[in-house]
Amino acid sequence: MDRRQFLNTSLWTAGAFCAGVSLAGCSNGSDSDSASDDASSTPKKSASSLPAIGLQLYTVRSVLENDFSGTMKQVAEIGYDEVEFAGYYDRSPEEIGTMLDDLGLSAPAAHVPLQQIREAPDDLIQTAQAIGHDYLVCPYLREADRDGIDAYRQRAKDFSAFGKRCTDAGIQFAYHNHDFEFQEMDGTLPFEVLLEETTPEHVKMELDLYWVVAAGHEPIDYVKQNPERYPLCHVKDRSADGEMVSVGAGTMDFASIFRAGNFEHYFVEHDNPENPMQSIKSSHETLRQLTF
Repeated sequence: MDRRQFLNTSLWTAGAFCAGVSLAGCSNGSDSDSASDDASSTPKKSASSLPAIGLQLYTVRSVLENDFSGTMKQVAEIGYDEVEFAGYYDRSPEEIGTMLDDLGLSAPAAHVPLQQIREAPDDLIQTAQAIGHDYLVCPYLREADRDGIDAYRQRAKDFSAFGKRCTDAGIQFAYHNHDFEFQEMDGTLPFEVLLEETTPEHVKMELDLYWVVAAGHEPIDYVKQNPERYPLCHVKDRSADGEMVSVGAGTMDFASIFRAGNFEHYFVEHDNPENPMQSIKSSHETLRQLTF
C-alpha cells in the first residue's frame, strides 16, 4: 500500500476557476484576482509517518536471555508494533505465537543462519509458517562463505534455490548486508553480485542502513535504483565519528531514505547498546515522531 498520500488540489487556468465545469468551459470573470493568488500554489505531498515500528530482537539479546517473557512485555509496552526474531530462546512455535498474540505484537521476519538454511531448510519454513513470519532472512556470512567473488556467486545460487522454496511455501527470503559486501573484490562489489545473480522474485534484501554508510555508500542510491528489491530495512544510527548509536543520536538522514524507498518493515537495531532497554526506548520515540 502506498504510504504517501497526496492532497487533492483545485485546477486553475488563465486565472479562472469554474466549479463542476470542464476547464474548456471556463471564462475569465470577477474571480480572476482571487484565482491568480492561488495559481502559484503547487500540490504538496502530505507528511508520512511509519506505518509500524519494529525491533530486531538481537538488540536486546542480553536481557532476553535472562527474562524472555518480561523483556518481550517491555518491548510491547514501549510501543513497538513488530519484532524480528534472531533465535527463539528454546520456545516452541506455539509458545511464540501465543505470546505474540497476548502482547499484540506481530513478527513478520526472522533471522536464520546460513548453516540452518543448508541443513534444515524445510524445518525453517515450517517454523516460519507456524509462527506467521512473512520473511526469512540470512543475517550474515562467515568468512569461509565469502572468501572470494566466486564464493559470493555460489551464495547467490544458494539464496536463489532456498528463496524459491520459500516462495513456493508462501514466504519471502531476504539477505541482510553488513559492510563487507561493499568491499571490492576482483573489480566487483560482492553486493552487486548478490543483486544481479539472484532471482528478484525469490531473493529480496534487508538493507542495513548503518553498514551501507559505514562502507562509504549511500542507502538512498540503492533504494532509488530498485525500491521493490528492499522491503525490509534495519534502522541504525551512526555518529559523526562512525560509532553505532541509538536512533536519533546520530547523523543519519532517515527521512530522505524512507521517502525514497518502498520499505514495508522498519526494524530498529543496535548491535551492542550499553543499556539495551533505554536504547530501544529512545529509538522508538525518535521514529514515532519522524515524518517524511
